[in-house]
Amino acid sequence: MKILLVEDEPNVVSLIKRGLAENGYEISVAMDGLSGLQMTTTNDFDLIILDIMLPGINGVEICRKIRKQNEQVPIMMLTALGTTENIVNGLDSGADDYLVKPFKIAELNARVRALTKRIKSHSPEHNILRIADLELDTASKSAKRNNKQLSLTATEYRLLEFLMKHQRRVLSRIEILEHVWDIDFNLGTNVVDVYVNYLRKKIDKNFSPKLIHTVVGMGYVMREQNEDTE
Repeated sequence: MKILLVEDEPNVVSLIKRGLAENGYEISVAMDGLSGLQMTTTNDFDLIILDIMLPGINGVEICRKIRKQNEQVPIMMLTALGTTENIVNGLDSGADDYLVKPFKIAELNARVRALTKRIKSHSPEHNILRIADLELDTASKSAKRNNKQLSLTATEYRLLEFLMKHQRRVLSRIEILEHVWDIDFNLGTNVVDVYVNYLRKKIDKNFSPKLIHTVVGMGYVMREQNEDTE
């Protein structure tokens, strides 16, 4: 598997190259943002790992530019910026995962395996998930409600798909983290709540009935009726 690492700290580059190469990955390295972006346009990679603070152009901008051309390649942000705001900003740019420095190579390898496993497991089969007048097309990765197309980020789409595949089941925040983001983030962050609110604004705010409900002390559930919640 071919991985592009865009990172300007030589010690971090050396650590990651050794750690990933031991698992058979082929690692290409760019030491600045402009070189990294150029390499994404001239090569096919199975995974891209981006630092955020880079010379030339930062990782968030690189991610946005990549996503305009390629919606499928897994992208992991690797950075020392670990607040909820930073995480949300990185994921909103189109990243699939976010690993905060300092990190352990074992965790990086686990996240790489999880990302590539999820991408490989995507079925090309056309499939429509429905609840009320909300439809999710898992083949085209698009959603509409009352026949109105909804604009979703990659993370919002994954969250909606997970909720719709488990309709009427109360899902804890930890379950959502594990399945939508693959690996637990720092449980002190409120990234799940932030993204549920984002999703509510798009699929519930101007529609009826409301579909995403909070079960106090337990998590979230997607269903047409709000029974014993909130």
